[in-house]
Amino acid sequence: MSDNVNEDILMLWGDCDSWHHVIAIKLSLGMVLVGDLAGNLSDGETYVLMELLLQFCVKRNGTEGPDVDRAIYKKCDVTVEKQVEETVAFAIEKYGTLDIMYSNAGIMGPMDSVLDMDMEDSFDRTMAVNLRGPALCIKHAARAMVKRQVRGSIICTASTASVLGGMVPIAYNTSKHGLVGLVRAAASELGKHGIRVNCVSPYILATPLAISWTSAMGINNASGIEALASSMANLKGVALKAKHVAEAALFLASDESSVYVSGHNLVVDGGFTVVDNSITMLMETQIKQ
Repeated sequence: MSDNVNEDILMLWGDCDSWHHVIAIKLSLGMVLVGDLAGNLSDGETYVLMELLLQFCVKRNGTEGPDVDRAIYKKCDVTVEKQVEETVAFAIEKYGTLDIMYSNAGIMGPMDSVLDMDMEDSFDRTMAVNLRGPALCIKHAARAMVKRQVRGSIICTASTASVLGGMVPIAYNTSKHGLVGLVRAAASELGKHGIRVNCVSPYILATPLAISWTSAMGINNASGIEALASSMANLKGVALKAKHVAEAALFLASDESSVYVSGHNLVVDGGFTVVDNSITMLMETQIKQ
């Protein structure tokens, strides 16, 4: 990796209707963007995302026109190893190297009970996208880095569900716990190559993925999700935004700020997972009565 993260080559995997374009803009000028899980972005969605990135490249480069070679979109299903391998090869062929890999693809899955899980359509599918997908991305990105002696940074999106049980579908919960284990195991093996492997675990964020979870509660818009998150949050007075998660990812990607950070699960949750305010809330309720 270079001393400046804005000169590095980033590969970003994830659903395009989520917040990863914010991460892309924060992280890098040279990048490969991989579309949604089934590779079925509409032309309009692809155009909007590319326009955002190209406008950013114009601003950063100070050129009169967009540098079209800086932002590339490629369809890929992260559960299919051949497609992942080909996409990494595509990035290497285009840019000659790979410095940062961010695995951000994920699905929530249906809200099944452990007593009546649909093992194939629900559990297996969720595990395939949320755990097999990152494993494939790590495998092939790390191979490219090791071959070229790149002391790179690999980042995965986990969740507060990686450290807590409940609230979310059991398959999602299980996959995110497994992802932290995968990240730690990969960090152990890849450390000798100078490659750092970490994950970032956001609190509730107003994304289409979150809406798929809250819609059953009648909450189907960003403002409703932010209100829900705020009501349960430990840190008051601020709502978690995509830019906050992007800044956390930028920290993990940078050689300057996190050069000795590896195997870490960076939880961006305002303290939600490490405090228990239920007793305090109960006492306050009793005092008011």
